[in-house]
Amino acid sequence: MTENEEGRPPVRELTAAQRRVLGVLLEKAFTTPEYYPLTLKAVLTGCNQKSNRAPTVNYDEDRAEDTIDELRGLGLAAVIQPASGRSLRYRHYMRNAFSFSEPQLAILTELLLRGRQTLGELRGRASRMVPIDDLATLRQELSGLIAEGYAQASGSLDRRGVEVDHGFYPASENSGFNAPPPSPISESRPQSTAPAPIPTSPQVTAAAVPDTALTQLRADNLRMQSEIEELQTAMSALQGRFDDLCRELGVNS
Repeated sequence: MTENEEGRPPVRELTAAQRRVLGVLLEKAFTTPEYYPLTLKAVLTGCNQKSNRAPTVNYDEDRAEDTIDELRGLGLAAVIQPASGRSLRYRHYMRNAFSFSEPQLAILTELLLRGRQTLGELRGRASRMVPIDDLATLRQELSGLIAEGYAQASGSLDRRGVEVDHGFYPASENSGFNAPPPSPISESRPQSTAPAPIPTSPQVTAAAVPDTALTQLRADNLRMQSEIEELQTAMSALQGRFDDLCRELGVNS
């Protein structure tokens, strides 16, 4: 990924506000395409919503609009003027700027909106936008992003408990991943001459059992959060259309 379709170098750094607005544009394009592109009010609602966001923010319309203008300058967003003359709408241009796969776009969307998280959390959240069948598929997509520098990990993706994050942090902002992820070779340990202890404690064998029930509960919770977010976006879009109609009729909303 050396250059985008316009011949400019790919973007490598984004501010916190740019990441939040871009993540919202990506998320809503995936989850509520019927209300996309978004009005400024819908963008603001998506930025300030309390679920599926870390950290939570409280932007105003000026902050959101200025950030969209910055993303437009980077070639990552665009403004749409409806033929009806209604409110301006905004969309992302990530597919024009990068050659990411659809699962990679969904993965980056969640990382831009929430930051650092485990593979299980990331798969559950990203799968509401694009199907990611299993952790092996997630690791494969992440490996490509990490190789290009658009994602980072706290260790080898095969390790239990490893966490991942996007790679768009400016140099002045500490992402929490200061060291490169170790390779499988660097993680190997010399063979011990002492015999391996035989696990006799029931806690040892229980820890090896996959927490499928907990994973399912988390996935169900994420789906419920997604439905709430979609309702919020729909309400915001309806409010925007109502405001447009009031302006056309010359009445106060």
